[in-house]
Amino acid sequence: MVVKKWLRRIGTVMGGLILLVAIAIVLILWLDSRHTSYLRIRDTNNSFVLTNVNIVPMTADTVLYGQRILVKNGEIMEIAPTIDGGPYKRIDGKGRFVTPGLADMHVHIWDDYELGLYLSKGVTTVRNMWGMPFHLRMKERISNNDIYAPLFFTASPKLTGPDDGGIDKKQVKDAQDARSLVVRYKEQGYDYIKTYAGLPQAIFDAIKDEATAQHITLASHPSFEVPYDYHFSKPIKSLEHTEDIVQQVLDFKQDSILLQSTIDAYVLNKMAHTPTLTVFHKIVEIIKKDSLLLKQHGIGYMNPAFLEFGAKDDYNRWTSTKLYEPEVGNRIKKQHQHHLQIVKQMNDAGVTLIAGTDSGISYAIPGFGIHEELGFYIDAGLSNYEALRTATVNPSKVYKELAETGTLENGKLANMILVKDNPLENLETLETPEAVFIKGHPLDTKTLTQFQTKAFRRGNYWSTLVRLGEGLLFQ
Repeated sequence: MVVKKWLRRIGTVMGGLILLVAIAIVLILWLDSRHTSYLRIRDTNNSFVLTNVNIVPMTADTVLYGQRILVKNGEIMEIAPTIDGGPYKRIDGKGRFVTPGLADMHVHIWDDYELGLYLSKGVTTVRNMWGMPFHLRMKERISNNDIYAPLFFTASPKLTGPDDGGIDKKQVKDAQDARSLVVRYKEQGYDYIKTYAGLPQAIFDAIKDEATAQHITLASHPSFEVPYDYHFSKPIKSLEHTEDIVQQVLDFKQDSILLQSTIDAYVLNKMAHTPTLTVFHKIVEIIKKDSLLLKQHGIGYMNPAFLEFGAKDDYNRWTSTKLYEPEVGNRIKKQHQHHLQIVKQMNDAGVTLIAGTDSGISYAIPGFGIHEELGFYIDAGLSNYEALRTATVNPSKVYKELAETGTLENGKLANMILVKDNPLENLETLETPEAVFIKGHPLDTKTLTQFQTKAFRRGNYWSTLVRLGEGLLFQ
């Protein structure tokens, strides 16, 4: 009887603690949603005539001067020098330049603040590359036009092999497990299946077969358990990370023959490539700047929980490495230069490059990263037009779900950036948009500045941990 009495008391205490934790979690998430209420769409009018603008349509390396754009319900209906527009409101472009919104095709999003941050820097499409349940809820709110946000597509949790450990990965036991996970993630609403570095061929084959049957594509971080050219097959449409070409294909060597054969395989198999040069270059910055990096203004735009549990690991790794390998900085710089050479060679060969930054991890800053990435393509030797294609036209050619984006033409979504100068002559002008239009909703400079201000040094540490915990438990 005494034992039963104590068991009941323990059960009551445990139940009370669980209830308190549940209440705390609900309160934390509710407060976080209140703090990001500035993103809610209150004015649903997305029809207008944009007058007095010069259009960079990205259908060709050209500018259409002195144009108007008629937008109805978020869709471009007409582009012409003179448009009446009837009852629709007029927005004066003041002789500025209009380009398609930018796409960052490799990001890691941790909260709503980052959605506004991306918009503030002209990014109107993102592909999230590590999916969790909260991303599905985020996707639903965006699809329902509840909040201002870029077009949002998300990969599933990261599928890797049974011997590739790590709390951020979903280890797949065997082929049967692989097939069931693909079905489950498709039913849950993920847009892509994310495959990771530790997948052995038998499991990878099962993932590809089931994904094909389910009509869902793969977003692939190359697996080191199979040859690199194994990835040149359906339903994979793009391969991530130029650094993995250097590491896996070239074994860190300058092998021009092997590199050319790999690039030829990209072209032959119509495989796109996402370089993610920005996140790799953060290693250079960590080594060079050390503790000064942590004091830079831009770090304030990073999610505080990820700074503590993710970026800090990168910082500790590379600052400690240079203590026993003094030349590591030069080694990493040389590899970055090698990446630039590869990107240039791929572009010249006709490989479809799609811009992606890996922003949200390490010290790659959401929204800001895309402009670093495009700058690296310029460093590599691409023209402004070629670089801009990687973040506009090219993604729309690779992924059918982006077919209504990437250019300014009749029938396309009115995802646009208004900037001061011609980006074909001055690409840096894209860093400071004077207005951004997302599905036809105009966001002026004041609103874009607010989106940045709200995201700076945000206090959502605990709400992020709650969402991450859910993701790790239910991946």
